[in-house]
Amino acid sequence: MINEQIRDKEVRLIGEDGEQLGIMSARDAFRIAQEAELDLVKIAPGAKPPVCKIIDYGKYKYELTRKEKEAKKKQKIVEVKEVRLSPNIDTNDLNTKVNNAKKFILKGNKVKVTLRFRGREMAHVQQSRHILDDFYKLVGDIAVIEKPAKLEGRNMSMVLTVKR
Repeated sequence: MINEQIRDKEVRLIGEDGEQLGIMSARDAFRIAQEAELDLVKIAPGAKPPVCKIIDYGKYKYELTRKEKEAKKKQKIVEVKEVRLSPNIDTNDLNTKVNNAKKFILKGNKVKVTLRFRGREMAHVQQSRHILDDFYKLVGDIAVIEKPAKLEGRNMSMVLTVKR
C-alpha cells in the first residue's frame, strides 16, 4: 500500500536514509513524504503499529524485481531424462544407453531408466530385473539409485542421480 491507501491511525515511520522518525499519524507521515517529494510505502503491515518508509516507489519496485531475477538465476532446474530399455536388449545397445545416461548424469540431470514389457514379455518380469541391475553396475561409479526398481503396469523403472 502506498500514499493515500494507508488507512491506519498510527504508523512507525522510517525516513529515506533509514533513520527512525518515530510513531505518528498516517496523515503526518504522508505529509512528510510529500514534502520530500517521495512516496509513503507500508513495508510491514503485520507489525503493531504498521511500519511505513519514505522511498521512491518506482525505484523500490525495480529493486524488488531485480532481486527476484537474481534469485531465479541462482536456482538450478534438475531435469529428469528417460532411458528406455527392452528385456531382450543386446550388450552393445545397452552400452550405448549407458553412455547416454552417463552424459545426462554428468550434466546434473536425473535419469529414469525404464524397462518396457510388451505382450508375452510380462511373463518373465523377474528374470528381466537383472538388466536394470547391470545398467546400474555400469553407471555406479558416477550415480546412485534415488528410487529403486519398481514395477508399474508394463514398465519397471528406477531413478538414478549424480553421486555426491
